[in-house]
Amino acid sequence: MSDYQAIVIGAGPGGYPCAIRLGQLGVKTLVVEKEYWGGVCLNVGCIPSKALINASETYQKMQKADEMGFSISGDISVDMAKLQSWKQSVVDKLTGGVRHLLKANKVDMATGTATIVDKNTVEIEGPDGKKQKVTADHIVIATGSTPIQIPGFAYADGPILDSTKALALAELPKSMVVIGGGYIGLEMAGVYSRLGTQVTVVEMMDQLLPGFDPDVVKVLARRMKKDGVTVMLKTKANGWEKTADGIVVNVENDKDGKTAIAADYCLVTVGRRPNTKGFGAEALGLEMDGPFFKVDKQMRTNVPNVFAIGDIVGNPMLAHKATHEGEVVAEIIGGHDVQFDARTIPAVVFTDPEVATAGLTEPECKAQGLNYKAGKVPFAAIGKAIANNATEGFVKVLIDADTKLILGVTIVGSHASDIISEAALAIEMYAEALDVGLTIHPHPTLGESVMEATKAALGEAIHIVNR
Repeated sequence: MSDYQAIVIGAGPGGYPCAIRLGQLGVKTLVVEKEYWGGVCLNVGCIPSKALINASETYQKMQKADEMGFSISGDISVDMAKLQSWKQSVVDKLTGGVRHLLKANKVDMATGTATIVDKNTVEIEGPDGKKQKVTADHIVIATGSTPIQIPGFAYADGPILDSTKALALAELPKSMVVIGGGYIGLEMAGVYSRLGTQVTVVEMMDQLLPGFDPDVVKVLARRMKKDGVTVMLKTKANGWEKTADGIVVNVENDKDGKTAIAADYCLVTVGRRPNTKGFGAEALGLEMDGPFFKVDKQMRTNVPNVFAIGDIVGNPMLAHKATHEGEVVAEIIGGHDVQFDARTIPAVVFTDPEVATAGLTEPECKAQGLNYKAGKVPFAAIGKAIANNATEGFVKVLIDADTKLILGVTIVGSHASDIISEAALAIEMYAEALDVGLTIHPHPTLGESVMEATKAALGEAIHIVNR
């Protein structure tokens, strides 16, 4: 007899929901976590970054409060110690909740480093160095990912930051170089630029957010320029040096040649690498798909009782994808016949303004040669956006020109992260344009923008001139 029916390695956004659902289904489960209960996302990623984003946006709004008739006397300053303390309080509430939910669902928890011995055995080394072997009928690997380190920029060096270190700065930098214009880089660039740091973003590609709709990037680039962020595209970072006042980051491009940028810190955000090595998985002979574990639609590896979920099984490397995969695996171990079959996985970039997508983007529609129609409505035409003083951006809805099925929705603007879920549901349910267009949306709300853009794709929008 095995000690457990299932062992889950990793308690991040994939592992802990998997373990909770297993507990709900009456499956005897052990979850092992070596460092962060709740994973990188809750502890040093999604949640603390959103807390700092919210704080920095609040700070910026206070500075501009006079536009609405408010007079705030005296200088508005930033107390980084208090800000970090508040951020940590948000994290602590959520991580404490994870442990409570696991316990409430009768899931056993072990803090330590897990090593897979064979397809049914895991060795756990606790913080005290003691080791024990535990057996299980099923093993779920949910080990997540780590930031990619580029040559010449070692995270062990004090001035060189990964996302974790950037979220925990004790003092507000006067200047910062951000290498990488993807979503993590731009989110953190936004936080520090709003708080008063002079930020320079260095990106190797020819646009920010490579792969996103250029229409979206134009809106975001205008706002970043307005906020004082310097952007250098098609630029390579070659290395850095210490100076008497901080550091200089050496970059190079065809336009300016070699340039040295002075800064206090350099944040490197060039992507994340899946954690597929170092815990014994190699001994199982698991098949790989590039840098990821290869799995089927039930998240099984080529070893039938070993499952893998989250960042280690492929893009998009997003927390909500991992959560869904974890719940699918729990259902399967619990005896249900299910599989991962999502039509769309929405993505959000928490910049200001926010960016959110579900389904296909317009560049993807063009690349696939689809016969489509686009409906685009600016937030400047939406009453609630005007009342919120947040008219930057738009909603773009793409539909099949023949069937009128909704193919994709792209949003750039305030609260895009909240609005996109309606679009994801519509795509998941194979909704036609009129399914959304004829659904009465409450007024005045930002959600009306999706309805209006859907009607615009049909040439029936009310609050813009149809094209």
